Amino acid sequence: MATPINVYSEIGTLKTVMLKRPGRELENLTPEYLERLLFDDIPFLPAVQKEHDEFAKALENEGIEVLYLEQLTTEALHDASIREQFINELLSESKADLNGAYQRLKDYLLSFDTESMVDRVMSGIRKNELEQGPRSHLHELMEDHYPFYLDPMPNLYFTRDPAAAIGHGLSINKMKEPARRRESLFMQYIIKHHPRFKGHDIPVWLDRDFRFNIEGGDELVLSRDTIAIGVSERTSAQAIERLARNLFKRQDQIKRVLAVEIPKSRAFMHLDTVFTMVDHDQFTIHPAIQGPDGDMRIFVLERGKTDDDIQITEENNLPAVLKKTLGLSDVNLILCGGGDEIASAREQWNDGSNTLAIAPGVVVTYDRNYISNECLRKQGIKVIEIPSGELSRGRGGPRCMSMPIYREDLR
Repeated sequence: MATPINVYSEIGTLKTVMLKRPGRELENLTPEYLERLLFDDIPFLPAVQKEHDEFAKALENEGIEVLYLEQLTTEALHDASIREQFINELLSESKADLNGAYQRLKDYLLSFDTESMVDRVMSGIRKNELEQGPRSHLHELMEDHYPFYLDPMPNLYFTRDPAAAIGHGLSINKMKEPARRRESLFMQYIIKHHPRFKGHDIPVWLDRDFRFNIEGGDELVLSRDTIAIGVSERTSAQAIERLARNLFKRQDQIKRVLAVEIPKSRAFMHLDTVFTMVDHDQFTIHPAIQGPDGDMRIFVLERGKTDDDIQITEENNLPAVLKKTLGLSDVNLILCGGGDEIASAREQWNDGSNTLAIAPGVVVTYDRNYISNECLRKQGIKVIEIPSGELSRGRGGPRCMSMPIYREDLR
């Protein structure tokens, strides 16, 4: 393989994708800490695993190679020194030193084989898992009812957000919410140390140390020369501009970045919850992101005359921008919920616009969004439905749950 990462479109035939099978981290959710951990409800683990397995099987049935984040991480941490470095970095980011448990947690994690250690890091470590050592600090002597030394990472099955493939490289993202910031550390170690990736000098267009936040659900690769990024609740304008500048300086294929402003709310968390590409000239959209006359704020960032220069123009009509930048004579916006005020709001909340394209005109969707799915079919789109009774409780759909690694180039 000349390069292990190749994503120059949203719709090119998907060959390799990374998932994370939901695990014990979901069983560490309790009502009291749902908001802290960014969940609205508690999925039933056996059921959510069964649904996720059906999602993976649907992809494999289409000839797609499915990789798993937990397995890749285990294989990347093959060396004892790498494993210790990973634990040091993870515990520091988790601020484990603040509760006086840093060394005990480190010793505890290093006592396991790598696979078990990765599972415990992802699942979270309860205080009752460690033998209580001597207490020598006031905060240790005072009663603390918080049950975790390390918080669980229940959002990990949304592999789209911590890192995003763009061309032959990645953005490894500074995520907005503290509950998710450690997640991008896994991909950093995978591309640096996993045998599949480490020898390929994979470019990182934006790293997780940049101080402004960006998340993969806002990053859409529309074509070989154009990407769109949502200015959203989770992605900042500063990060978009820095990513654009880095792309323009370090590669020649991508020529423009569309910064698409969407309402900053939990319901419209990322651009891909309200807008996705399903074919060369067809897109799903939640009508609520457009103004009364279909107007929006869209900023087109392009390379200037010098490496340090960048040109920014503002547009307000999404179809016009898509036609111009993608070289299309027309575009078809397929409305979530058929545009009905109630159905569109309900199905968008259940990720009716969050489609995963696995080939031009072929998408994976949640079965619960039957109105949106029928609208897609009426426009000639092949829809592969997956069960979603428990998966949808995490507020993310098929695109959220998948990180494409390799797509065939469009012809």
